[in-house]
Amino acid sequence: MTTATASTAAPARTYRDYDRPLWQRLLLTREMAIVGLLVVVAVVASLSVRGFGQPITLTYLILDVTPILLIALPMTLIMITGEIDLSVASIVGLSSVLIGVLTQAGAPFELAIVVALVAGAVAGAINGFLVTVVGLPSLAVTIGTLALYRGLAVGLLGTTAVTDFPDFWTDLAKMKLGGSNVPAVLLLFLVLLVVFVVLLHFTPFGRGIYAIGLSKSAARFSGVHVERTKLVLFVLSGTIAALAGVYYTLRFGSARGDNATGLELQVIAAVVLGGVSVFGGRGAIHGVIAGVLLIGILASALRLANVTSDVINIITGVLLVASVVSNSFLAWLRTKRRAPGGTARAKASAAG
Repeated sequence: MTTATASTAAPARTYRDYDRPLWQRLLLTREMAIVGLLVVVAVVASLSVRGFGQPITLTYLILDVTPILLIALPMTLIMITGEIDLSVASIVGLSSVLIGVLTQAGAPFELAIVVALVAGAVAGAINGFLVTVVGLPSLAVTIGTLALYRGLAVGLLGTTAVTDFPDFWTDLAKMKLGGSNVPAVLLLFLVLLVVFVVLLHFTPFGRGIYAIGLSKSAARFSGVHVERTKLVLFVLSGTIAALAGVYYTLRFGSARGDNATGLELQVIAAVVLGGVSVFGGRGAIHGVIAGVLLIGILASALRLANVTSDVINIITGVLLVASVVSNSFLAWLRTKRRAPGGTARAKASAAG
């Protein structure tokens, strides 16, 4: 009798992610809202900003956002675990300087690229070691290495710039596909995009990333090697940042110690805008890509409308703050709905 009464009184439990139809779970999400906003902004910009709809604008838009798109891939995974990497722009600058110094010294350009990529992986491994083995907060660690790697870059090259690179490589960075206006570098990004999408959304490693972001203790009990996973992600972040540095150097034909200064803020803004929670455990790559493109399209349209870079930075900052606030508000709203009696109150309010 007691068992029956308890069974009757117990509230029915459902998995919130699966108590709605499939189309709602796919379309009624924060990520798809960003995709929809991206489409709206692109259409409005094409109709209202002179020159925005021209093919050459698309070319420069892709060239401009490619470093952000590349770095945003591993940054998404790192932030889903609840960590952050603020040193990525400094790694871009350091890899660029290494390419310049080695090329200036007469080393083969291919060797310079390999050295830059290895340096990026080592820089990421240092970040990962300090976070996972030493146990320091990633925010503090990467603020420190942001200054360290940038200092190394400026120290190696000083205030000078190296601009003498092989024409083959500089042309390759700006080459277009066939007779179109689509830069060939987009192919590199698409390959990496497929790799990261599969890694995050279709493998046990990716499920472990989400588990870490939700609860490190629960992830460990589930068999996830938390420290090793984070270390791998930081190494990936450093390597991809170095790859972005190679592209950055070739695209502008210049290796400087201050290359990509401030780029980390654009990456983080796009990742958060794309729906990745700053507390970890939530996010999807398609939302992040939409966030990167949204910020890129806004910046491009505003520049064509003769808006200053300071105003563009303000708008980007407002978007980031609004994204964080809306994310926190939606989380609070979901908590209120899931609270005991919340559903009953909602139904009573609707009936009244």
